[in-house]
Amino acid sequence: MKVCFEKPHSSKNPVPKGSKATRTNMEATGGDVVTEVVCLESDLQDGQMKEVEVGQQKVLLVRNEGRFSAVGSLCTHFRAPLIKGTLTGNRVRCPWHGACFNTTTGDIEEFPGLDSLPTFKVKVEEGKVYVTANKKTLTKCVKEMSCRNPGVCHTVLLIGGGPASLQCAETLRQNNYGGRIIMVTKDKYPPLIKTTLSKAMNIEVEKIFLRPNDFLQKHGIEVWTQKEVVSVNTKKKMVTLYDGTSQHYDQLLVATGARARSIQCPGAELENIKLLQHYSDAAAIYQLSVDNKAVIIGTSFIGMEVAAYLSDKATSVAVVGKSKLPYQFSLGTDIGRMAMQLLEEKNVKFYMSNGVAKIRGENRKVKEVVLQNGEVLQADVVIVGVGVIPNSDFLKGTTVQLDASGAVVVDKFMKTNVTDVFAAGDVVSFPLWLCGDKKVNIGHWQMAQAHGRIAALNMLNKKTEINSVPYFWSVLLGQSIRYTGYGEGYTDIVFKGSVNNRKFLALYIKNDEVIAAASMNFDPAVSKVAEIMARGKKITKSQAESEDLSWLEKKHPQT
Repeated sequence: MKVCFEKPHSSKNPVPKGSKATRTNMEATGGDVVTEVVCLESDLQDGQMKEVEVGQQKVLLVRNEGRFSAVGSLCTHFRAPLIKGTLTGNRVRCPWHGACFNTTTGDIEEFPGLDSLPTFKVKVEEGKVYVTANKKTLTKCVKEMSCRNPGVCHTVLLIGGGPASLQCAETLRQNNYGGRIIMVTKDKYPPLIKTTLSKAMNIEVEKIFLRPNDFLQKHGIEVWTQKEVVSVNTKKKMVTLYDGTSQHYDQLLVATGARARSIQCPGAELENIKLLQHYSDAAAIYQLSVDNKAVIIGTSFIGMEVAAYLSDKATSVAVVGKSKLPYQFSLGTDIGRMAMQLLEEKNVKFYMSNGVAKIRGENRKVKEVVLQNGEVLQADVVIVGVGVIPNSDFLKGTTVQLDASGAVVVDKFMKTNVTDVFAAGDVVSFPLWLCGDKKVNIGHWQMAQAHGRIAALNMLNKKTEINSVPYFWSVLLGQSIRYTGYGEGYTDIVFKGSVNNRKFLALYIKNDEVIAAASMNFDPAVSKVAEIMARGKKITKSQAESEDLSWLEKKHPQT
């Protein structure tokens, strides 16, 4: 059972146009529902989908193995039109961020996002396809969840307030776990959509709640904000908090993420030097930057997004990077050069192959950034984005295994080497099946959610392995870069389209095989590559180099 939600009266995201149903064949089925003929049975072949309109709402009609099904047409994450995505069997993958939905049940099967799609009744009579829908537009459905059962003496403690912890909690409740769930977070707020913070730094905090407080309370998910776990006794199954209190657990999830690395140089202690970790950081950076001079240290995805966002708000934006180009090692020089040019068009200045020698201030506030080559940049605020460190210090007195970087080592089931201790998200090193189970640390939002789900299922003894394909996105000045796979160690890049025209697909090659893909304005190519990888299929270098792109093309009728 799922609880479905109606579309709000207004939306900033316009719904794409679909094919109009035949209203002359409308059939009344009650006061709140309507049934319409949406197409002929012959209009859709197996493996095809079509966006239709029923009762003034858009519906995604799918035919698979001779059977028709209908679900909501918009991804429940950021309302992307699923008709522009990738259909594989009874699963559709979002073209924007890679979320996957079952086209029969509507269930969300791969992240990002929390909610499922609404489903609609379909029938075929005399060669015509009928779809029944509620007159009120439904946009998403929440899976049925249990709540706390006072008679169950069992506690799952979640350390960390991000997507991994929230997904773990919801998966537990979706599988009828009746024990106590406690989420402990240092943050002031319940779980937030933190990917937004570098893209819209002045957003109201309530707009980025993953779930409202009343939802969490309704399902018995306790959230202890502004609390920090300082130690864990795995033998006694007890955690100690910063305030001296302690809490027993039966099963533990470590999902503490990673913290931004501070800059190490003379003057690093001055005010107005900021890291972007929390909502308050984003708000402070925005306030300090408007009509002031901003200097960004680091050309990571976060640093570049912040530079793009501030480009029309600060009086000047300067970016300092160690490499010759942004994204040089992750996405390659061509994409890095394109991204740099994109920001330079908005008067962002780059100081590459450089570093910070020292920072000068006045009255303890930043005034100048001195580069290693002697150049001096005027600055009212400095934003540092030079990497992250796993938040695992509180585990160092335990027998929980950490790798050399401090990441928590887990297996395919998100289990650590200590009984009843699981870990998920940016803090872990886990076996990635795409790379022959090589242990990797991947700081993707989508992957953190996948980890949380797998951890919860295995807490419940529903033995399930992590098998998600990494999917990532970044936005610069309205242009989205999409990425899937794991490109470490690539030796060649095959391009389709034009990087200079900002419409391209990049296929990363290693050992004559595509191991990752990135794109801009080339949807749904990255989602298609992700689906091919998810099915365990390979894309060879010769396929990538071929002018024949039939393996990327959709076969769906025009809507």
